[in-house]
Amino acid sequence: MASRTARPTDPPLRQRNALAPGILGAATLVAGMALIGGDVAVVVSFIVTILALIIAWFAVQARQWWWAVVMAAIAIVWNPVVPFSFAAPIWLTAHVIAAAAFLAAGALIWTERSEPAP
Repeated sequence: MASRTARPTDPPLRQRNALAPGILGAATLVAGMALIGGDVAVVVSFIVTILALIIAWFAVQARQWWWAVVMAAIAIVWNPVVPFSFAAPIWLTAHVIAAAAFLAAGALIWTERSEPAP
């Protein structure tokens, strides 16, 4: 019986730099829904704002400007320095929409992988 030899696989042609921050941002937003109106909500705002700006930077690098605009809007709404004071149902809805945006941006922002030098 012939044994199969392991062939090295080709590296992926795309890299998704925004995937990890997108997942972390969505998880923070989902966990932050329980903390709306509390003292810890400021920490959630800092995390969401920072991750949104990181994803916006990756979107600019990938030349997918529309995601940079979406992430900048999220960073403005969750800005901890000058916070918005929405009612709890509006914040809950905003958390769900922003979590979906984080996941979509993380999955859809990609750049071509450059060929490694031989």
